[in-house]
Amino acid sequence: MTPGPAGPTKPRDSRAPLETLARPARLRPGARVAVVAPSGPVPADRLAVGLDLLRGWDLEPVVAPHVLDVHPELDYLAGTDENRAADLQDAWCDPSVDAVLCARGGYGTHRMVDLLDWSAIRAAGPKVFVGYSDITVLHEAFALRAGFSTLHGPMVATEEFLKDAPTQEHLRATLFAPESVRTLGLDTAAVLVPGRVRGVTYGGCVSLLAADLGTPGARTSARGGLLAIEDVTEDPYRLDGILTRLLRAGALDGVCGVVCGSWEECGPYEQVRAVLADRLGGLGVPVVEELGFGHSPSALTIPLGLPAVLDAPADGGRPTLTAEVPALL
Repeated sequence: MTPGPAGPTKPRDSRAPLETLARPARLRPGARVAVVAPSGPVPADRLAVGLDLLRGWDLEPVVAPHVLDVHPELDYLAGTDENRAADLQDAWCDPSVDAVLCARGGYGTHRMVDLLDWSAIRAAGPKVFVGYSDITVLHEAFALRAGFSTLHGPMVATEEFLKDAPTQEHLRATLFAPESVRTLGLDTAAVLVPGRVRGVTYGGCVSLLAADLGTPGARTSARGGLLAIEDVTEDPYRLDGILTRLLRAGALDGVCGVVCGSWEECGPYEQVRAVLADRLGGLGVPVVEELGFGHSPSALTIPLGLPAVLDAPADGGRPTLTAEVPALL
């Protein structure tokens, strides 16, 4: 398969305004896709079902050597930090691999992200990369250290992907026909703060964005950015604290707009909405809730690192997020 354009030769300035990142090529029938586990341990039965789904899409999944490992002492990790990093590194630098798909999230990506050779990854060029939750750490790293756009989307061995046909179909369309899914927004989407803005998408699991603050190479500017956030199992007071930390650190200064996804098991949604309105309403930018991505059924795949328009109508119309270019070339 023809590789995408080469990435930048040096890391991006984390203080600079967000810019459009390099896109990888779309997938074609027969594409080889590596499955990696950068975070938590992977249930073998779920992985087997997910691999069969990928084969049904006429893809050739290749399971990285340590995907089914469990750390010998810390059983919440899918093997050692070094092995998890090596799996991702080797898959990315293998010219026969067209995409790298995460098996699941959990915890552990912060432990291995600095073990990756980002110079080698940049030299290998952009590839399709899909994941969410703990994988947010890698989305930010690929953006800031490599200059590559990525996909915030469902993972191969997760229940949301295995049991929800709309989630599967949206990812499949994004991978094979990205021009067909440029406008995003389920019927659940609603306006918290109206407006219409253009910016470059970034984000993911908001607790991971907050945890990234102060770490090597972390983002320190949101100028020109359209922030997409979601989370799971964070009580409203904890979500308040997460957003407050981002605000106090200046990490949201200059953000153009905010798109919120699902807040599964985060408490009564009325309280979650109140926290979002209280903490984000003062930014003076459009804010949309329940767009339809994250730890939930019928989760949309969202491209990160690309220009998009957020339309949050004041007249009660359904808000949308529309990518200005297809997610993949």
